[in-house]
Amino acid sequence: QVRVVESGGGSVQPGGSLRLSCVISRTLFSLNAMGWYRQAPGKERELVAAITSDGGNYADSVKGRFTLSRDSAARTMYLQMNDLKPEDTAVYYCNKLRATRRDYWGQGTQVTVSA
Repeated sequence: QVRVVESGGGSVQPGGSLRLSCVISRTLFSLNAMGWYRQAPGKERELVAAITSDGGNYADSVKGRFTLSRDSAARTMYLQMNDLKPEDTAVYYCNKLRATRRDYWGQGTQVTVSA
């Protein structure tokens, strides 16, 4: 069964931090290629952080501020987000890399950054 459950979103002021969590089904986790995506209102979903057996990669917009990690025993992936900016406001999703609209997506978790 393919399933993810995202959590940890919320409302913070600019400069604040949040830690997102994603519990991943065994099938997806075994791919060893997962990522965090986000979709802001009126925009396409974008990949912001990815992790594979070679390590992590980040979009330029979040590099140096976001850190992706994972706990294999718990099949959980995390996204530590620091120095949040209003432009980080979006619904955040986790999924396999190169996921398309036709793939399964979780409900996401809302992140709102405003003064």
